Order: sequence, then structure tokens, then C-alpha cells
Amino acid sequence: MTNKIYYLASCDTCRKIIKSLPNADRLVFHDIRQNPITVAELEELYALSGSYEALFSKKAQLYKSMDLKNKALTEDDYKKYLLEHYTFLSRPVFIIDGTIFIGNSQQNIIAVIKALS
Repeated sequence: MTNKIYYLASCDTCRKIIKSLPNADRLVFHDIRQNPITVAELEELYALSGSYEALFSKKAQLYKSMDLKNKALTEDDYKKYLLEHYTFLSRPVFIIDGTIFIGNSQQNIIAVIKALS
């Protein structure tokens, strides 16, 4: 299985995290703006995470501007929005040796660094 990072090249947080990674050359980089996530890729992320909601960023500006927090979203809704616009993916998402790491929490990044070491 390929070790991969889904990220946004224009995101300062993503760039900072990538700089801090050991063995980053072992990752396949996937810029989600330049190369939007396919249904198959999203299905793989879903299979590893167990939920579209887990992959969904509730910090996205579009989430606020579309007033989605006041809607009862289903897993199908989360999937639809994730495929519609890259900003809804909680970034970065790593797949390392079959394990998924979602988001930029310090705890998550420590786990990613450990997995890559």
C-alpha cells in the first residue's frame, strides 16, 4: 500500500507540517486543489476512517457560509460535500502503512511522525 498525504499546497499549516516530517520522501503527495479527490479515493479514505463525517472539516469557511452547522447532515451529505469542494476535507490526511491520520491536531501529527520514523 502506498503511503500518501492529501493536503493543500497553499495551506500554511500543511506546509509547516510537511517540513517537520521525517522521511517525507516516502509519501506520495496529493494536492487536493490541483487534483481533486476521486470517488474511489474518497471510498478508500472512508474504508479506513469508518465515516465521511470524520473526514469532513467543520472549520471550512464554506461550512459556515452555507450555514451547514444548522442542518442535520447525513453521511451521504458529507460524502457529497467532500466530492464537491476540496475545502471540506479535514487536512492533511495521511495514509501510512494502512492507517489513516486525519487533521492537524498536535496529537495526530506526533502519531504521523512516529509512523514515518
